[in-house]
Amino acid sequence: MKILVTVKEVAEAADDFEIEGTDIGEQFLEYDLNEWDDYAVEAAVQLSETYDDVEVVSATIGPERAEETIRMALAKGVDRAIRVWDDDVAAADLDVAAKTRLFAAVVDEEEPDLVLTGVQAADDGFGATGVSLADEIGFDWAAVVNHLETEDDLSMAHVHRELEGGIEELTDVDLPAVLTIQTGLNEPRYASLRGIRQAQSKEIAEFGLAELGLDADAVASPISRTGMYEPETESDATYFDGAADEQAAELADVLREKGVVSE
Repeated sequence: MKILVTVKEVAEAADDFEIEGTDIGEQFLEYDLNEWDDYAVEAAVQLSETYDDVEVVSATIGPERAEETIRMALAKGVDRAIRVWDDDVAAADLDVAAKTRLFAAVVDEEEPDLVLTGVQAADDGFGATGVSLADEIGFDWAAVVNHLETEDDLSMAHVHRELEGGIEELTDVDLPAVLTIQTGLNEPRYASLRGIRQAQSKEIAEFGLAELGLDADAVASPISRTGMYEPETESDATYFDGAADEQAAELADVLREKGVVSE
């Protein structure tokens, strides 16, 4: 059995940052493994530990810098990794459709039995790529999975899906399938020192559009970013100085003035 896990490197901005053009300045960003993808990685690795002959492969769309994030997944038990990138991908504004086409090409290359993705990414929060991928490749799917069990012959997955209003749906999904994993499904492991050392020798295969049988049209998008700015904020907050009893007295005066409390 082969499990493909999509892994994304996400950026987190510093508390104080500056916008340069249509993006936050690179010097104000720190990169890490997407939280939801971490749970997907753990789910795949647990399956590989439970059953024999299970290979876990991660797929990432990202520049060379993303290899540090990829190594984190490899250190946690992923067997090998694929990184998709070239000049055409770098120049594109990748939307969900473009990412779907890239991951679909990886699926064609790898022919996995199960694809796991995070429910969403911490940077854009779209939550659409996993389901879009399932539609593109014709796999069954289940989204927002917070509990996962599989048949011994790995022909079916029994999943719980988190729905609105705290409702859970119990459903069976025939494999091959795409499952989008919610946080809380498991407890992602920390990478051990042994795992970190082993990750340095594990394969990260690089694929450009040509190697995937695609051209620049595959990453073309009707969506483009035209600007970025910090919205203006207004605040009527009043700050009280002094000792606690002095602040309490001032607050009481304000509440009486507003008619919230009586004299």
